[in-house]
Amino acid sequence: MIDIYLITLTNLIIFATFGWILSLKTNNVTHVDSMWSIFFIIAIITSVSSIEALSYRHEALILIVFLWATRLSAFLTKRNWGKKEDIRYQNIRKNNQPHFKYKSLYLIFYFQAILASIIALPLIASISDPRAYSFIDKVALAIIIFGLLIEIIADFQLSKFLKKDTFGVMDKGLWRYSRHPNYFGEFIVWWGFFIFSFGSDSWVTIFSPILMTILLLKISGVGLMEQTISKRRPDYEKYIKKTSSFILWPPKN
Repeated sequence: MIDIYLITLTNLIIFATFGWILSLKTNNVTHVDSMWSIFFIIAIITSVSSIEALSYRHEALILIVFLWATRLSAFLTKRNWGKKEDIRYQNIRKNNQPHFKYKSLYLIFYFQAILASIIALPLIASISDPRAYSFIDKVALAIIIFGLLIEIIADFQLSKFLKKDTFGVMDKGLWRYSRHPNYFGEFIVWWGFFIFSFGSDSWVTIFSPILMTILLLKISGVGLMEQTISKRRPDYEKYIKKTSSFILWPPKN
């Protein structure tokens, strides 16, 4: 598996380099968000190229990865198209001057490529494993689909809300039960991919959902989003007091 991992990492670095070159032309690194899920398509295609034949188990995994990745990339591309650089990256740019446009190669693009290579470990292990389709695989796929549906519904509800209200707080639908249901859905998806890799004899796959959980809760997800959102939406403090930050849970009265 180590050989496939190193080839995958190389391909992700190459893709990240092209993303960086584009950022030099646009003076904007936000498109790395759209690239994020494509890293995993590259990872699974690279893994598939290393085996002789595809099983139904492989095909099921490939299909769900493509559905998850293309949906997320298309959603983020549509959301960010034609807009100025995301505030997160503006802050990183400001804190890493001078010459951020060169530093961004490793601070933004290579960093995300390396993270993606680690998070993709269950995908690489699952493709490398020739075992037959099992009950645990079906359970894992059900978990992944459940998480994906939460993501899709949460993103749709928030997008619809933001078209009408740019200052209020979204507290309807799934957002009534979690301040970040889309991140919770992503959390479920990656623990599902980890479960799918059970039996691959590769213990390192556990680093994938753990790292994703840390990212979602402490780094690029909940923690980062809530640093600035209260300033932009005055009623958000009240929302915080009554609503779960992550897990879907009934609100406090």
